[in-house]
Amino acid sequence: MDDKQQQSGTDDGRTVRRLVAAWLAETERHDPAAAREARTGWESGALSERAAQDLATWATARITDTGFTEDEGPYVEGPVRITPADKDTVHDWLRARGHRV
Repeated sequence: MDDKQQQSGTDDGRTVRRLVAAWLAETERHDPAAAREARTGWESGALSERAAQDLATWATARITDTGFTEDEGPYVEGPVRITPADKDTVHDWLRARGHRV
């Protein structure tokens, strides 16, 4: 992963790295071949379009901190806390690298 991709000193960069790590771990459990491809792309600084779309969809589907009360919507259990803002950060990060989200 290159310096531009890491954004090591920013909150956005930390958010992306945290969520990519969770996404890769989950993908590894369900589709090892896709996880290998995605990890290779992540580490080289060039996610494939397929991997980018999978990450974008995963971030949207895994939002765990919805801000809803118990009466308004279900609690979504997950291994990491993902807010709507975190999802937006991942989507923005992908768009900045030329991916359609």
